[in-house]
Amino acid sequence: METFQRVIEAFTWFLIAYVIVFSIGQVVISALTYGIVARSMQFRSVEVAEFLLSASEPPISVVVPAYNEELTIVAAVRSILQLRYADFEVVVVNDGSRDGTLAALTEAFELEVFPQAYHARLEARPVRGVYRSATNPNLVVIDKENGGKADAINAGINASRYPLFCCIDADSILERDSLLRVVQPFIEDSRTVACGGTVRLVNGGQVRQGRLLRVGMPSSWLARFQIVEYLRGFLFGRMGWSRPNGLLIISGAFGLMHKDSVIECGGYRHETIGEDMELTVRMHRMLRKRGRPYRISYVPEPVCWTEAPEDWKTLRNQRVRWQRGLCESLWLNRGMLFAWPPNTAGWVAFPYFLLFEWAAPLVEFAGYLLLAWMLLAPGTAAQTALLLLLVAVFFGVMLSTLAVLLDELSFHVYPRRRDLLLLFAVGVLENFGYRQINVLWRVQGIWQWMRGKQGGWGVMQRKGIGEAVAKPPAPPST
Repeated sequence: METFQRVIEAFTWFLIAYVIVFSIGQVVISALTYGIVARSMQFRSVEVAEFLLSASEPPISVVVPAYNEELTIVAAVRSILQLRYADFEVVVVNDGSRDGTLAALTEAFELEVFPQAYHARLEARPVRGVYRSATNPNLVVIDKENGGKADAINAGINASRYPLFCCIDADSILERDSLLRVVQPFIEDSRTVACGGTVRLVNGGQVRQGRLLRVGMPSSWLARFQIVEYLRGFLFGRMGWSRPNGLLIISGAFGLMHKDSVIECGGYRHETIGEDMELTVRMHRMLRKRGRPYRISYVPEPVCWTEAPEDWKTLRNQRVRWQRGLCESLWLNRGMLFAWPPNTAGWVAFPYFLLFEWAAPLVEFAGYLLLAWMLLAPGTAAQTALLLLLVAVFFGVMLSTLAVLLDELSFHVYPRRRDLLLLFAVGVLENFGYRQINVLWRVQGIWQWMRGKQGGWGVMQRKGIGEAVAKPPAPPST
C-alpha cells in the first residue's frame, strides 16, 4: 500500500510538472508570436493596393475540394472570384458529391462542358467531366469519382495551370487581400515552398454574396468555445513555430504551396485523414533529406473565414479525425525525429508535438482519473488533488486569456467590448466540461489510429454561409 501511495504521489507531481512545462513552452511561443506581430503591424497599416501590389506576383491556382457542399459552395466560390489579385484561376473539384453541389455551381456560374487537357501527375480517381464558367472564364469545375479529400486536391493540382496553388475548403470565404498577403513570403524568399494563413470562424457574422460584411459573436456556446481554440491554435501554435522554420502544419482550409515541390514529395496521401499536416511534415522530411534549402511559413494577415460545427456529434467527429490525423502524420514521418543534420523541425518541433500534442490527451485523461480517485480517497490526497486541479485550471485560463489578449492587441477583430469580455469568460468556462470532453474525443482518435481505422471526408451539419441556397437544376450532361 505504501508503494502504491508513492507511485500515485510521483505521478501527481509528474502531471503538475507536465502542465507547467507545457505552459512555459506556450508562453515562449507566444513571445515569438508577439515579436512577429509587432514587426508586421506597421506593414499592415499600409494600404494594400499601394504596398503589396508590385505587378510581379506569380499566378496562383486556387483549388477548392468539395463533397456535399451544396449550402456553402456558391458563397465560397463567389468570395474567391472577388479576390484582389492580378492573375489567378479557381479550380473546384466536385468529389462525387451526392447532393446538389454540381447543380448549384451550374446554376450560379453557367457552367459549360470544356475539353480541357488533364495531365495526371498525381494519382487520383477518374474524372467524369470538366466544365468552365460562361460568366467567369477563370473558373473551372472538375467532376470526378469520389476518392476523399486528398484525392480531390490531387485532381485539382493535376488540372491547375500555375506554379503556386492555394487550397481552400469549400465551407470557407477569403478576405479580398488574402492572396496578396499569403504570397509575400514566396516573393521575399525564393526558398519558400509553403505558407499558411489564419483561419477564423464565420459563425455569427453577416455574409452576403461571398463577402463578410460584419464579424459577430455566435449564439452557440459550442462555436464560442471554438473561437478561443482557434486563437490559441493559430496565434500560439503556428505563428511562433514559423519563425525558426519548425511549422509542422499548413491548414487544409487555407494554404499556399509550390506545386512542383508538392508533386516532388508525392502529393497528398490518400490513406490519411490528416492530409494537410502529413504533407507538411513529409515536405520537411524529404526536402531536408535531399539537401534542398526551403522555408515553410505562416503569416497572420491573410484570413480565411470558415464555419464551425454547432452540434455535438459533428464536433466530436471532427476532433476525433484531427487527433487521428495527427497520429498518422507523426507515425508516417517518424524518420524525421532527430534526423541528421539537425534542424528545428526534426529536433524541436517534432518532439514537442509528440510530447504535448500526441501524448497530451492520454496524460490529461489519466490525470482526470487520478484526480477523481484522489478526491474520494481519505487523508491528504484530496489536498494534493485540489492543487493539481488549480494548477491545470490556472494555466488553462492563462493561455486562453493570452490568446484573446494578443488577438485583440494585434488585430482587433471583435470591435464590441461585450464580445471581447465574452471571449475572456469563455477562456475560463471551457476548463469546466468542454475541455474534458475534448480530451475524451482525442483519446478516441488515438484508439482509432491504433486499431488502424480508415477515415473519410466526414459529414458536417451546416447552416450555410450567407444566403440560403435554392434547389438548383440538374447539371449539364457530358
